[in-house]
Formats: sequence, C-alpha cells, structure tokens
Amino acid sequence: MMRQNMLDKIVLANRGEIALRILRACKELGIKTVAVHSSADRYLKHVLLADETICIGPAQSIKSYLNIPAIISAAEITGAIGIHPGYGFLSENADFAEQVERSGLIFIGPKAETIRIMGNKISAIKEIKKFGITCIPGSHGLLSYDMNKNYALAQKIGYPVIIKASGGGGGRGMRIVQTEKELYKVINITRTEAKMIFNDDAVYMEKYIENPRHIEIQILADTQGNIIHLAERDCSIQRKHRKLIEEAPALGMSEDMCNFIRKCCTKVCRNINYRSAGTFEFLYKDNNFYFLEMNTRIQVEHPITEMITGVDLIKEQLRIAAQEPLSFCQEDVVIRGHSIECRINAEDFKTCIPSSGKITRFHAPGGFGVRWESHIYAGYNIPSYYDSMIGKLITYGENRDVAIVRMQNALSELIIEGIKTNIELQIKILSDKKFQQGKIDINFLEKVIQ
Repeated sequence: MMRQNMLDKIVLANRGEIALRILRACKELGIKTVAVHSSADRYLKHVLLADETICIGPAQSIKSYLNIPAIISAAEITGAIGIHPGYGFLSENADFAEQVERSGLIFIGPKAETIRIMGNKISAIKEIKKFGITCIPGSHGLLSYDMNKNYALAQKIGYPVIIKASGGGGGRGMRIVQTEKELYKVINITRTEAKMIFNDDAVYMEKYIENPRHIEIQILADTQGNIIHLAERDCSIQRKHRKLIEEAPALGMSEDMCNFIRKCCTKVCRNINYRSAGTFEFLYKDNNFYFLEMNTRIQVEHPITEMITGVDLIKEQLRIAAQEPLSFCQEDVVIRGHSIECRINAEDFKTCIPSSGKITRFHAPGGFGVRWESHIYAGYNIPSYYDSMIGKLITYGENRDVAIVRMQNALSELIIEGIKTNIELQIKILSDKKFQQGKIDINFLEKVIQ
C-alpha cells in the first residue's frame, strides 16, 4: 500500500477496457477514481463503477478525450491528485503531460521532455544509436521536400522502402514503396495522412525489412533510479501494421542477443531519466534487432507480461507516480509459462470495416488460465466514434501449446451477438499449423487470409 495522501484520487483520462483496468488497480490500492467521459460513453462500465464521473464533451474525441482543458478542469474540480492517460488519446502527448504538471497535478507516465525525446521517431533514433542499438537503414532524419534528394536517398537505401510519419504510432502513418515510380505519390499521401492524424506532416524513410518478427521489451523505471526489464513479447501477428495477437515470452531468439538488447534499453532509460512503464519495439531478423520506436506509455498487450511474471504493471505505474520505489528488483523477476493475447475487435473480419450497435447477447469465457479484459456487456451500445477494439482475451499455460489450446477453447466460448467481430479470424489463426509451430512474421496474415 502506498503512503497515504500521495495519490489518493486520480482521473481516468481514457475509456473502454484500459480505463476499467486502471480503475480495478486503483481499487486494490485504495485510490479513488474520477471517470471523465464523452456523452456517448455515459454507460461505460468504468463510468458506472467510478467514485465520481464528469462528462467532458460530446462523442467526438477531439471535443472530449482530446480536450486538455476539460480533463485538467475535471481533476481540479474533483480534487484529484493525478491523471492516468492509459494508452492512445493523450497518453504520448508531451504538451498534455506538461500542462498536467504545470497545473500542480501528477502525470502518471514519463516527464514531458522524455516523451518529446522518445515520442518523436527521429530524436528517438538519435538517442538509441548512442548505446549500440542497430537502427534500420534510412534517412535518420526528416525527408526533404526536394524529390530529387528523396529519389537519390531511396536508391541508396534500396527498394522496397517504407515512409513513416515522424509523430506516428499504432500502425498508422506508414506506407511501403516498392518501386521508384510510386515514391512521389506515397510520400505525399503519407504527409497528408500524418497532418490529419498527428497534426504534423513530417515523414522519414527506412529500408523495408521483409518478413521480420515484431519484438518488444517491457521496461519499468521508478524515481529512485531502479530500472528493470520484463522479458520480450512477440507481436508479429498484425494486419495493416496493427497488432492482432501478441504472446510472451518471445521464442526462438539468441539469449545473448536478448540480454544485450535488454541492457541497452535500461541504459537508454537511465540516460533520459525515464520513469513509469515503457516499451521498446524492434524488428527482429537473422538474430539482429532493429529499433523501431519507444512507446512512452502502458501497452495494450501488457497483460501477457503480467501473466508470465506475476507483476501488476498498472499498480507499479501508480506506485512510481506516488514516488514509491518498484516493489521488486531485477533479480526477483522470474519468467514462468507462456501467455497469448487476442484482440477482439468490433469489425467485419474480412474487410476490417468497424461495426457499431447494440450487443444483444454476450457471454465471457472462463476457466483456469483464462483472462477477459473488456468494458462490454449485454445491452451495451458500441459507438462508432472510437477504436474498434472491444476486448482482449488472454490465456496462460505452462507452455505455448497449453496457452494455444486454452485460447482456442476460450474463443469458442466467447459469444458476442448484435455486431460483427473478428472472433472467427482469431480462431482461424490459432488453428493454423504454422502459427502453432511458431513460424510467424509480420506478414503472416497475408498468407492466412484468402
């Protein structure tokens, strides 16, 4: 339990399953919660369970969950001490973190200057290279508006290349270029998309590494200088650069190389005075790690790390924000078993078109080693304004084979009617022989979906 009054009430500046996840951790630590919500989210589960609730705007995110003055005002009105941003929305917005702390509140995440360094892909690459971590060959700086220079750069790197938004994330703001004749069009499209989504049209270029795995390393750092890493996650099962299935620990990698990368990540965190939870993401191929980005927030897939380590990452975040030391050290971390997470999305699994509407029938799976993280319930209306993910199904087993079988059973038990979901696709993936054998990479789904 934390020292009294250090963090006795916080604002949950998010929605859906992550807001509910944070609320549950707060209850265990005796922290009161304030749920801020849009007019469309009045009946979300965490809103119904919070100690206090405040409507901060209409359904559109820009007028509610991205409304910084409204969120800070809600904290001030209710006497909250801190604000937890969850993931998405304002979680990696350095201006938000700065304004929260200037208002005398605690931002439950890294410092604003840290988010600025690691949230921008270009400055993050510069920081990472100081510690011997390999970066993907590329511009390592913003692309010029001079297309002659861009053509020359792409030719030097070698096609295919990928154009990425400097402020991008979540699989958005990136496009592959296979040939020189596509380059001009793709750069312009990516700039336009980046401006619309991230309010920043800056883009950069990297070599497109074909058929790698997507590996990430979870970090926790407190305000006393303690930094620990919590094994690797494999997030290779993706669709349109968006993760669909994650598992931990990642299999089939050199332990020496993994140890090197883990230590490098902790050195980076120490150098930038990192605090809170964070994740380093890499492409992995032929025993080489290539740095992608750092996510300065809690990840969607954090439960699988919790399952194999026994560490509650949200509670550790809250302790760190309260200036408490981590509740364990690196030597205490023991990896046991295997865990898999399937993201359950409200969408047509063939077209990826989101599906909204009323859930007419719902049944959550259960049993030993099964965990269901979701805000939905029978009678709940899924709005059309937000991300299509409506739940996460997590299984744990003493090994990968057991975790897979439990996931197959859990998916067969999960009933969500009234809307379209991707459950059928998840069942198809889990039944695939190559998936079961661990023969996966980031292009795996292109071979599965016909």
